[in-house]
Amino acid sequence: ERREREREMGRLSTLLALGLSLDAGAYALVVGPAGGRRTASPTMSASAGPPYQGPRSTPLLDQVSLPKDLKGFSLAELKQLSHELRWETINAVSKTGGHLGSSLGVVELTVALHYVFNTPEDPVIFDVSHQVYPHKILTGRRHRMPTLRQNGGISGFAKRAESEYDIFGAGHSTTSISAALGMAVAHELQGLDKVRTSIAVIGDGAITGGMAYEAMNNAAYLNSRIVVIYNDNEQVSLPTGTPSAGGTVPAGSLSAYTSRLIASKPFQDFRDIAKSINKLFPSEIQQANAKIDEYARGMVSGGTLFEELGFYYIGPVDGHDLDNLVPILENIRDRGGKQPVLLHIKTDKGKGYPPAEQASDKYHGVPKFDVATGKKLTTPAKTPSYTSVFADSLIDIAATDRSVVAITAAMPGGTGVDKFGKRFPKRTFDVGIAEQHAVTFAAGLAVEGIKPFCAIYSTFMQRAYDQLIHDVALQKLPVRFILDRAGLVGNDGPTHHGSFDLAYIGCIPGMVICSPSDEVELKNMVQTVYELDDKPSALRYPRGSALGLDVLNDLFGYGLDAYPEKGVALPLGKGRIMRKAREDAKRKVAILSFGTRLAESVQAARHIETIDEEVGVTVADARWMKPLDTELVVQLATEHEVLITCEEGSIGGFGDHVLHFLALGGYLDDGKLKVRPMVLPDKYIEAGSMGEQYEEAGLSQRFIEATAMRLLGKEMKIRSSALVDEEPTIA
Repeated sequence: ERREREREMGRLSTLLALGLSLDAGAYALVVGPAGGRRTASPTMSASAGPPYQGPRSTPLLDQVSLPKDLKGFSLAELKQLSHELRWETINAVSKTGGHLGSSLGVVELTVALHYVFNTPEDPVIFDVSHQVYPHKILTGRRHRMPTLRQNGGISGFAKRAESEYDIFGAGHSTTSISAALGMAVAHELQGLDKVRTSIAVIGDGAITGGMAYEAMNNAAYLNSRIVVIYNDNEQVSLPTGTPSAGGTVPAGSLSAYTSRLIASKPFQDFRDIAKSINKLFPSEIQQANAKIDEYARGMVSGGTLFEELGFYYIGPVDGHDLDNLVPILENIRDRGGKQPVLLHIKTDKGKGYPPAEQASDKYHGVPKFDVATGKKLTTPAKTPSYTSVFADSLIDIAATDRSVVAITAAMPGGTGVDKFGKRFPKRTFDVGIAEQHAVTFAAGLAVEGIKPFCAIYSTFMQRAYDQLIHDVALQKLPVRFILDRAGLVGNDGPTHHGSFDLAYIGCIPGMVICSPSDEVELKNMVQTVYELDDKPSALRYPRGSALGLDVLNDLFGYGLDAYPEKGVALPLGKGRIMRKAREDAKRKVAILSFGTRLAESVQAARHIETIDEEVGVTVADARWMKPLDTELVVQLATEHEVLITCEEGSIGGFGDHVLHFLALGGYLDDGKLKVRPMVLPDKYIEAGSMGEQYEEAGLSQRFIEATAMRLLGKEMKIRSSALVDEEPTIA
């Protein structure tokens, strides 16, 4: 108790000397007893070098089944619990892979939130929610962590169907403040007497999205009781630090605004005064004020910005210092009135695990790894990834055309734009998590004759749909949209599947849409869309490794000894026949594939002809959805009794465009042609390997075979799948 009183007096003395008060002003400075960021005791820190290991036992964590179980813990016990929880998270993710760095950065915050607030009655909404692993462990799912992101297991994100503590699901960014505000207003509309606080936890990456500011603007207007916890870890993009036109600083950091404030004379005077006051304190207090300059910057610039939006601003606060974090949250919880509060905390992504702390991406997303060394347990890829093929192809083009630029929305690593940025930093634009801005920014570039390649995951492109139509397509601007992660994506599950782009882009007039069947076709299509200067285009392809030369030569007959060095522009709207049905076949089936289901289609055709001598199977690669190769479609429809389309997308995509053409052209009127589109089923497919997901979707080789034979009136038992183990996939 004496030590606690001494620490409290030290903090109070610091605040009084600076003329600041948590209750009396918005510019609250909270400094921990060890100089802003608490230094862990030797028993709670990882070893300086490998082997790294956590505690041998977890006595406090073992007592926690639900958040109510930690309500009686002391601050010292909460610190020890945090230590155990951090290593529980590390050990769990090491066995499954997943989003580690972000989870390690919010361990203390997660403990403090569940200790101070009455969850789930006080709803806590995690933005993006890739940082919820500690939250899941504390809310009754510790025993299920070995199933994290696995088929039939728990999600890697917050998921309402999984727990009452996951009050709002996520996976995409910048939604938490709006959701928290909606819950707060709903509570008030229902006239419930009990005081409740809605909490949104949002990072400095997510807060680059405009929706966060729309929500904050509305929150002050509605004057509802919400708390926004701004988790500032200086990791905006994945990875942050990619060379770009803005340098290597985090995208969207509002640096110009804060620089003007920090350079102003009043702030300079305040810094000088603060430093001089610091010299009057005993050495212990001087240590406590060691980071006063850093915190003062946040007090002036951050406070001004968020106060103008109508929030009561507190911070910055060390997000790893429970001595400060817990009482501050308690004061926020117990405050009167309904003014929205923004608590600005500073945290370290990857905190407490040296390999994560030292990595450029802070182990944001990792495969399985060895805890003792931090070594990632990956098998070297035998073939290039589709992402790297795109990046290399674009670099080759840009080397001879200075008008080519690359744009990404905080995903340089996932889209390959980081590779482009290292070669052409001044022509690389990372706009932060701001897809709407990315699209219209690209449109503006195109107006002036620049050739923008806007690389965004298929699932994130949904966030900029109006801009795609209104700002690009309607004006016929030649923006090249590069949609990575098309189709099913594996362990990240339904929030990240690229299921809908063919449906939502295919209905837009004037769009060109193509999808490669393999890596050589991808290289050619990058060249093709580069040469399209009079219309917008969308090039979609899946995540993961490409097929490799052996498969290309075997299935597609390429006869290559090496990959072509350069891509070759393809004829617009023209597909190709990959194999023809044998001439003597009595019954003929055509499979028209769009995208990388082509390999499965060829394998299915081969197997059908092996097991049934009556049947011949033609396989064609559509290449283009818009413009559709209608001559190829007519040829397949008139020369075969069965036509199957196959794609990695939802209903409303490629198959529907083919059906629409056939119906309007009268090719279905005589009833001789049987047509079946094979698409993703009308449901959300949960986490698992990509192989497992395409089996569940019914789009693997054996389902293509069964569909063809059934349409011929030949019953065929669907063969059991032979899935191979896959590395965990991470966005």
